[in-house]
Amino acid sequence: MASLISFEEARELGALEDHDRISDLVERAWTVRQERFGDSTDMCSLVNAKSGGCAEDCGFCAQSRYAEADTPMHAMMEPEQILEHAKAAEAAGAHRFCMVTQGQGLSKRDFSKILEGAELVAEHTNLKRCASVGHMSVDRAKQLKQAGIQRVHHNVETARSYYDEVSTTVRYEGRTRTIDAVKEAGLETCVGGILNLGESPRQRVEMAFELADVDPDSVPINLLNPRTGTKFGDRELMDPWEVIKWVAIFRLILPDALFRLCGGRVENLGELQPLAVRAGLNGVMMGNFLTTLGVEPEEDRRSFEEQGLNVARQPDNGANPRPDNRSGWLEGETPATPIDELIDNQAEANFWDPSTQLKVIKKKGRVPDYPDRPSDREAQPAGWGD
Repeated sequence: MASLISFEEARELGALEDHDRISDLVERAWTVRQERFGDSTDMCSLVNAKSGGCAEDCGFCAQSRYAEADTPMHAMMEPEQILEHAKAAEAAGAHRFCMVTQGQGLSKRDFSKILEGAELVAEHTNLKRCASVGHMSVDRAKQLKQAGIQRVHHNVETARSYYDEVSTTVRYEGRTRTIDAVKEAGLETCVGGILNLGESPRQRVEMAFELADVDPDSVPINLLNPRTGTKFGDRELMDPWEVIKWVAIFRLILPDALFRLCGGRVENLGELQPLAVRAGLNGVMMGNFLTTLGVEPEEDRRSFEEQGLNVARQPDNGANPRPDNRSGWLEGETPATPIDELIDNQAEANFWDPSTQLKVIKKKGRVPDYPDRPSDREAQPAGWGD
């Protein structure tokens, strides 16, 4: 993916502190976003299909066994439950729905439930379909595609030079290997990371350019929401204007990617969430997140509509993974979508709600210390060769 600014220019922009100059940067990013994507949007929703008990040491995550935080838990959902959450996401106005699980990989039994869930969502909704299920082989990626998954999410989390501070049990090379497997299977890729893990401004630029080399279709950026008991639990939230600045910088480095904000945006941005839209977003992870609450979907849609963007779904939304206009299929007027009708039916399918649907388990015994050096083992998740 060809960036619109150089590494050094990105570093210079990263040093901006004056709000007026950041506002100028926002307008520059807004122009790029309009040129590439017109008024189209890409609103996501997710379900935490399997939560807690993760053996890995990612320092931002309360699901890790290394975190002293209480663990949010539930077993793998049944396919019919996944479908119900998808229907609620559709009712809320989402364009796409992502099934997310913890850990490096899934057992054969749990993976089969994801496949069945994907088939049901493809059959019974008009949603684009994504999965985030850890490391996988080309064969597993092909199985996901056959089941109706169009895009696979797998973050690199941070710059390669900072990665060992974030995780040692999950190798960076394992992440890129999975991304390659997803591409080989003919699926779209969704690859991003998290800001405010202690990385330097230069390392944020590094991550953006490393993502440009990966050339993903979609780039989700999370903002650390510090969780007490995790490695990064004592960090301060980012300044909202700092967030806005980095959204705009990432847009200029990744001009052709579908760019969205996900976890932590509510806590870090506050009232400036609408300005983040203008800084170059295609969409957000609307509604709730994996283990924390978000905002009302109506509020998310309004933030985009106030910028003159169209949040309606195309009639063939589920059949077209990308929402942008480069292929020409978005030329002309976007037809209205009867969102209100769907919302009227939302009572039939509860929207994902981590505050009521996650059981929090207190850890017993001594919690292991976070490893202080990279693991020597080559991570091979269960089911790698299946």
